[in-house]
Amino acid sequence: MHTTLDPAASSAQAHLTPYVWLISVVAACGGLLFGYDWVVIGGAAKFYEAHFGLTDAWSIGWAQGCALLGCLVGALAAGTLSDRYGRKPVLLLAAMVFVVSSIGIALVDTFTAFWIWRVLGGVGIGLASNVSPLYIAEIAPARVRGMLVSLNQLTIVVGVFAAQIVNWWIAEPVPAGLTHDALTATWNATTGWRWMFAACTVPSVVFLIGALLVPESPRWLLGAGRDEEARAVLAKVGGQAYGDQALADIRASLGAHTASPGLAALFDRRLLGVLMLGCGLAAFQQWCGINVIFNYAGEIFAQAGYDLNDVMTNIVATGAVNLVFTFVAIATVDRLGRRKLLLIGASALTLIYIALGACYAAKAAGAAVPPIAFLLLVLAAIGAYAMSLAPVVWVVISEIFPTRVRGAAMSVAVGVLWIACFLLTVTFPVLNERLGAAGTFGTYAGICLLGLILVALRLPETKGRSLEDIERDLTKR
Repeated sequence: MHTTLDPAASSAQAHLTPYVWLISVVAACGGLLFGYDWVVIGGAAKFYEAHFGLTDAWSIGWAQGCALLGCLVGALAAGTLSDRYGRKPVLLLAAMVFVVSSIGIALVDTFTAFWIWRVLGGVGIGLASNVSPLYIAEIAPARVRGMLVSLNQLTIVVGVFAAQIVNWWIAEPVPAGLTHDALTATWNATTGWRWMFAACTVPSVVFLIGALLVPESPRWLLGAGRDEEARAVLAKVGGQAYGDQALADIRASLGAHTASPGLAALFDRRLLGVLMLGCGLAAFQQWCGINVIFNYAGEIFAQAGYDLNDVMTNIVATGAVNLVFTFVAIATVDRLGRRKLLLIGASALTLIYIALGACYAAKAAGAAVPPIAFLLLVLAAIGAYAMSLAPVVWVVISEIFPTRVRGAAMSVAVGVLWIACFLLTVTFPVLNERLGAAGTFGTYAGICLLGLILVALRLPETKGRSLEDIERDLTKR
């Protein structure tokens, strides 16, 4: 196994300027919009449901899950688009989609128009979820790549927390026991939910302006035959010595392959195992169950004994914990390593879900389990996820694929991630109805155990290694 550190690590260390941080933060703004647009619907749901008169389970579920179709389309399209036209144009496209969809959904008059704009917003999420971490991974020096790619997860979490705060700030207090018909006449149902979605326009415009200013990925430039442009970007990132060495490594990795090989190349025997590993990690990140807590917070906390106003407060608490523990991941991902953090997170989630399932089982059996016990376990689960699976999976799948197929491979892996998210979202109500909350979280505990085994058996450590060194290692397995 190759364990060579970045050949120009010392040079890169001397030249890590604000420029590197700036372009990484701009690219990571795609994550912020991803997080906001993904979670804003949770706080707005009760109000737009009342406005549009949604009462049947199908309409309610479709409103929640329709954006996932756009996510899948955007994720799959991003690979082809970014390999053919470059990473930067896809960043710009994602930003424009966010701007348009945020305005459109705030102005709708019908439920049909509502879900069409939600699907379009999902396309923006899918594009950003693919190309933002990919771009950062390709432009970052090896020794700080984990930290810089984790910025994408940090901005996702900031977006999630911002959506939760905006929803909480905009929404007027709701009297206890208010009927569905009475809720329809409130300001929240007529106007408030529109402002919740419209607020995304401001960061979307900022992202659009920033994306116009960042350079193209040097690895894409070299693959497109634009060697001098690639050298100039790499030199600006880490200095001339770093640029020359990195350029030579990328050339060696690409070999004779300069054109985009397309999806068919992923089924090469040497690449298929890497693709399956990336897809397995992407599915595990979703099937571990955390997004159920974000998407169905109202139902989960209601079963624990909280009312609607308490639920809104608890949702903000989950966002705060999510944010704090993401900083833990950023501080440790390049020190402890990707593999160790994933093992810690999967182990912790397995144990926490077992405890959470036991609390729900005890409550169902008539035991007096205080609501705070459920809240603390949920917060512990979110903390474990935020410091491990949430950022680290994005880091790993942006690192492990060979340069010449990275866009296409990321597209497939992120597509699997969104399919897994869709399955998680639509199966929770069924699992909860048939197995109860105890059985549902017991199921998630079993999935986390399987994920732990996958990481332990198949994932090598990638911290501090160049993308080309990781490629040489994994394609020989």
